[in-house]
Amino acid sequence: MPELPDVTVYVERLRARVVGQPLDRVRLDSPFVLRSVTPPLSSVETQTVRAVSRLGKR
Repeated sequence: MPELPDVTVYVERLRARVVGQPLDRVRLDSPFVLRSVTPPLSSVETQTVRAVSRLGKR
């Protein structure tokens, strides 16, 4: 698991690159990352990224 300072840097860099950009395609490398979601994940394609944030341990 990455440490908090590493995760903070990843989030900052992602914000700079993707916020305000449209999603061309969404791909999940592991089905264990997201088991189910309504509406389907494909429905976010073409939507604009509004924010990037981190989620702590659960």
